[in-house]
Amino acid sequence: MNRDNLSKRFRRLLARRLLGLRNRHFMAMDALFFAITPTVALLFRLEGRESLDPYVQALIQYTAFAVVIRIFCFYIFGIYSFYWRSATARELVQLVLATAVSVILIAPAYLIPSSEEEKGFFLPRSTLLIDGMLAFLAASMTRYSVRVLGEAPLEHPCAESKRVLIVGAGVIGQMIVREMRARPHLGMVPVGFVDDDPAKQHLILMNLPVYGDCDRLPYLVDRHDIDEVVIAITQAPGKRIREIVQLCDSAGVRAKTIPSMTEIIDGRVSISRLRTVQIEDLLRRAPIATDLSEVGSMIRGKCVMVTGGGGSIGRELCRQVLQCAPGDLIILGHGENSVFEARNELNNHLQRHPEIPTRLHAVIADIRFEQRIHSVVSSMKPDIIFHAAAHKHVPLMEENPVEAVTNNILGTRNMLRAAIAADVERFVLISTDKAVKPTSVMGASKRAAELLVIQAARQSGKPYVAVRFGNVLGSRGSVVPVFKKQIEMGGPVTVSHPDMTRYFMTIPEAVQLVLQAAVLGKGGSVLMLDMGEPVKIQQLAEDLIRLSGLEVGRDIDIVYTGTRPGEKLYEELLIPGEVYEKTDHQYILVVRSASDSVPHNLDALIRQLEKCSESGKREEIIGAITRLVPEFQPDEARQMAVSPPAYREDLPHAAREKPRTEQRQPASVPFLEL
Repeated sequence: MNRDNLSKRFRRLLARRLLGLRNRHFMAMDALFFAITPTVALLFRLEGRESLDPYVQALIQYTAFAVVIRIFCFYIFGIYSFYWRSATARELVQLVLATAVSVILIAPAYLIPSSEEEKGFFLPRSTLLIDGMLAFLAASMTRYSVRVLGEAPLEHPCAESKRVLIVGAGVIGQMIVREMRARPHLGMVPVGFVDDDPAKQHLILMNLPVYGDCDRLPYLVDRHDIDEVVIAITQAPGKRIREIVQLCDSAGVRAKTIPSMTEIIDGRVSISRLRTVQIEDLLRRAPIATDLSEVGSMIRGKCVMVTGGGGSIGRELCRQVLQCAPGDLIILGHGENSVFEARNELNNHLQRHPEIPTRLHAVIADIRFEQRIHSVVSSMKPDIIFHAAAHKHVPLMEENPVEAVTNNILGTRNMLRAAIAADVERFVLISTDKAVKPTSVMGASKRAAELLVIQAARQSGKPYVAVRFGNVLGSRGSVVPVFKKQIEMGGPVTVSHPDMTRYFMTIPEAVQLVLQAAVLGKGGSVLMLDMGEPVKIQQLAEDLIRLSGLEVGRDIDIVYTGTRPGEKLYEELLIPGEVYEKTDHQYILVVRSASDSVPHNLDALIRQLEKCSESGKREEIIGAITRLVPEFQPDEARQMAVSPPAYREDLPHAAREKPRTEQRQPASVPFLEL
C-alpha cells in the first residue's frame, strides 16, 4: 500500500473519530486544556525574563481552582448539551459568556496586587486574562473543528458528478450546499449561487461565488458547464419560479427544487428530497402565516371528527389536526379503502411520534343516514367537527342531481342536527367558490349547505361556520392529474376554453387556512379564503407539457372542445349584496351579512327538496333547488361564461377580478372541475 493511500486512510479515520466525539469527550478535553492553559499564560506573561519557580505554588492552586470553575460554568451554560456538528453563532456566544463568567468567578482570589514577598501565593494580574483567552480558543477550536469536518466530504466526488448551480443564496441554499458536500456519493458538486437580492450578489458565500441575479442563468450555465440547477427558494411566487424554469429550459439544463415551506416544516430539508419542478411550484405563493398557537389551543386535548376523512382534503385535515395533539381523532368516511389507508398513515405517524397522545378512531358511515350519524356523534361526543364529506365533481352532479341533494344538502343537515343534539362546540363546513352565483347543481347544493350552517349557528348560538375556497391542486380527480395522464398517453390535452380560469391552492395551505378560519369564525359566519390570482387553465396545461420535457404544438397538442352545462369561465368568491370584512388574518375575509340571505322557511324548502329527490325527477329537483337558492341560474351558464365578475378595489386580490376582453372562440372538452 503506497504512502498516499495510507495518508488518505489516516485522514478518513481521524475525521470519523472527531465526528464521533460526544459531549463527555469534550468535557475530558476541556479539563486537559484548562490544566495546561494557565502555565502557557504565565509563560506568555513572563516573556522568558523570569523563572517559573517562584510561582509554582500559586500556579498549582490556580490551575486546580480554574479547572473546576470553568467546567462548572460550561455545564451551567449548557455547553455540554450542544450538538457541535451543527453549531452556529448562537453556540459561540454561549461559549464566550461561559468563559467570561468563569474569569469573573476566578478573579477575586487571584487579582490581589502581587509583590515580591507574595510571589509564592499570587500570580501576575494579567495572567488571568491571558488564561481566559487561551481557554476560550482551546474550547472553541476543538468544537468548531468538528463543524468544519462535518461540512467537508470524507470521500472525493464520484467521476460522474454533476456540476450544480444553486438559485437562492439564503439559508435553504446554504443547507443544500452543506448536504452536497457532506454526501459526495450523490454526485452533485456545487459551483456557485445566483440570487436576485443585490446585497448578496458578487460575494463569496461558503467559499462559493454569488454570480449575480437569476436572469444570468443561461450565460452561467454555458460559462461554467452547469449540468443541473437547484431552485432553493421557498418563498418565491409562482410567476418567478416559472421564469426561472423557462430560463433553465432555454439553457438546456434540468431544474430541480426543494419542497415548499409547508413540507419543510412537516419534515426536514435534505438533498435526497430534491425533486423535479412540479406544477404546484409554479403556482406557489409566499408562505401563508398561520397562528399555530391559537389553532393548537383550539384542538389540543379535544375530540375532533373529520367527515370525508379518507378524501384529499379530509386526510390533510387529519394530518394537520394530529400535529396539534387532539385527545381523539375520528376519521369518518363512506369509502372503506380510503378510511383504511388514512388510518394506517396516521397510525404510522403516531408510532414515529409517541409524544402525541392521540387516540385514532376509524368510522365507516354514510352521512345520508340520519340515525347512523346521530348514533356515531352522540356516542363519540366530538368537540369539533370538520365537515369535508361531499360530492364535488360538477359534470357528474349535473347528471346525478339526486346524489348532490342527498349527500351535500341532506347529509350536511344530518350532521348539523347530530352536532346540535350532542352539543358539539364547533362545526366547520368546507364549501366552495362554486356556491357563489351557482350555475351548477353541485355549486347550488354547497350554497344550500352554507345556509343550513348559518341556521344551525343561530339555533345553537355556537361558532358554526362555512369556509369557501376554490380548486385544490392534487386532490383526487382534479385537473392536474387529468392533464398528466393525457400527456403520458401522448395527448392531446383537452381544455374547455382558452379563457377558462380558476383559483388554485395546494392542499396543505388550503387546510391551514381552514384551521385558522375555524379559530376566527363566529357563529353563522361564512369565511372566504384568499386564493391569490386566478390561473388560466390553458397556461396550466402549457406549463405541465413543458415540465414533462415536451413542447406544445410539436409533441403535445392542446384541443379546445367546449364548456359543459354548469361550468363558468370565471369562478367568483363574492355574492352581490354581501358585506365582506377583513379579519386578523390577511388571507381570510368574513361575510358579515351572510345570515341575511337565509330564507325564513328554509326547513320547509329543504323538506320539499327531499321529497323531490325521492321521486328522482330532474325537473322537479332543479325547480326545488331554484326555490331554495334563488341565485341558482342553470339556464344562464353560457351567459355567465361571457360575463366576467366586477372588479373590487377594496378587497384583496383573490376577492376581485379585473374585467377581461372576451375572445369568443369555439369552446372545448372541459377540464375536470373540483
